Amino acid sequence: MKLSDKAEEILEALWIAVEEEGGAFLDPETVGIPMEDPAYAELTGRALVELRQGMVYFRPEGRDEGRMTIRRHRLAERLMMDVLNIRGEAGDYKACQFEHLLNEGVDAKVCTMLNHPTTCPHGKPIPSGECCAEARAQGDLGVVPLTEFKSGQEGEIAYIQTEDSKKMQKLMAMGVLPGNRIVLVQSFPSHIFRVGFSEFAIDTNLAREIFVRK
Repeated sequence: MKLSDKAEEILEALWIAVEEEGGAFLDPETVGIPMEDPAYAELTGRALVELRQGMVYFRPEGRDEGRMTIRRHRLAERLMMDVLNIRGEAGDYKACQFEHLLNEGVDAKVCTMLNHPTTCPHGKPIPSGECCAEARAQGDLGVVPLTEFKSGQEGEIAYIQTEDSKKMQKLMAMGVLPGNRIVLVQSFPSHIFRVGFSEFAIDTNLAREIFVRK
């Protein structure tokens, strides 16, 4: 059964306090969720944490859950800021909302799409998942810029990463849309690619902003 949003927020704060800041427990005051909140009973009922003298401690069973919770949060941050270009406080807020949806394998799909990032946009570590280990073992690069393709290689467009709305519109007009197949015809002196039955030429800087799944 999925944890409530507040319970997940407590686990995230506990993970940071213990695993990243070297503490032994979490003071509820620092997370802004008072001890009488039902979320603590939810966590103790699942044997994920212990409450002692007004402080929150990990149980062994809770560490892995905390690790996956912070992983989902930081993957959501990368998705919001790198792919959807929602930054600043708005990006943080949307990431907090979206992270609670990254369950049941969705986090692995997002992680693969983002090419298994190791840090969040703030430079904090993203705990690796099974998909990351499998990708390393298989030498799978996941999603890469079009500039890393060789002539003749084909893939599926994952996303466009640009803050320039004119560039975005230009690429979309060419058919560069998530899910479409793309073939790199030539990489020098310009990048020529084919989408459907049409071919287009773009410079390296623009090609670097097209991310493709091999």
